[in-house]
Amino acid sequence: MDTKDFFYELPESQIAQTPAEPRDHARMLVMDKNTGEMLHRHFYDLPRFLRAGDVLVINNTRVIPARLYGVIDSDSRRAVECLLIKRRDLNTWEIIAKPAKKLKVGTRVIFGEELAMVVEGILENGMRLIRFEFEGVFESILDKLGNMPLPPYIKTKLEDKERYQTVYSKIDGSAAAPTAGLHFTNELLQRIRDMGVEVVEVLLHVGLSTFRPVTVERVEDHKMHTEYYEISPEAAERINRAKRENRRVIAVGTTSVRTLEAAATEKGHLESGHAETSIFIYPPYDFKIVDCIITNFHLPESTLIMLVSAFAGRERVLDMYNTAVAEGYRFFSFGDATLLTDDISEQG
Repeated sequence: MDTKDFFYELPESQIAQTPAEPRDHARMLVMDKNTGEMLHRHFYDLPRFLRAGDVLVINNTRVIPARLYGVIDSDSRRAVECLLIKRRDLNTWEIIAKPAKKLKVGTRVIFGEELAMVVEGILENGMRLIRFEFEGVFESILDKLGNMPLPPYIKTKLEDKERYQTVYSKIDGSAAAPTAGLHFTNELLQRIRDMGVEVVEVLLHVGLSTFRPVTVERVEDHKMHTEYYEISPEAAERINRAKRENRRVIAVGTTSVRTLEAAATEKGHLESGHAETSIFIYPPYDFKIVDCIITNFHLPESTLIMLVSAFAGRERVLDMYNTAVAEGYRFFSFGDATLLTDDISEQG
């Protein structure tokens, strides 16, 4: 399958620069994944498309202020930008750095007076393995010196860091937000619970694969980086019980989709535990757990548009995207939402 098969035209003016206010007032394009029939609604209408007994799966990861600006500790004082991708232990991280060619093994970089790092290795695709030097609590220092790692297509400064966090974020570790979850408010989640929908939390720390474009011609040749996930025994049991009882599992975001599908057996049983996953979902793919997906609009030729194409069909997804462009929807991380479902009839 060719990467170019997942291209669509998008005017730059439709790339959202700021999040919707309030959160749940973003628009939502609802599509029947089997027929391609579409409805135009708002995110606060989501409960009308849910049923008592559904299981809504959310990713409770929290974004860290993972972008750091420093200078090389030498006479050059060359400016360096670093993006923290994956923590290996207390002081050791995998990072992306610019300009990478200046960061040879042994290079020391200073971030203010409280934090420094030393390059310990050069990894595949030019990533660096680094060791931080600091005194005190690393998380407090990072919160003071770090910046939220907004995607490069967002040019507007984010005034409130919490707007790049979901209201249910709990566990620090992501280099990007699970953006489909940004549309939820606590009040909307309570409405959903009150109607008899189970809300189940899983964890996947969003890493490098979110930032990497697909640069190969053939989709099958693209390699995903690993990301850490956790599923508690209670969460696995609640989801497995729903599957046994033919109740729907609705994944909020592609991160939840990848977590559930990575931990599923071929027979559709969800395993609890924690592990690293490099799962890459593209057509054709047999989904084991997920019945419906809530997600944003993704970049052309990205692994994420490939994932939703595997779920709802490439032609239907591209038709949905072209419809969204024509209807003036807002795209990408701070953009509008989609609901890919098996039933677009509205309740109540």
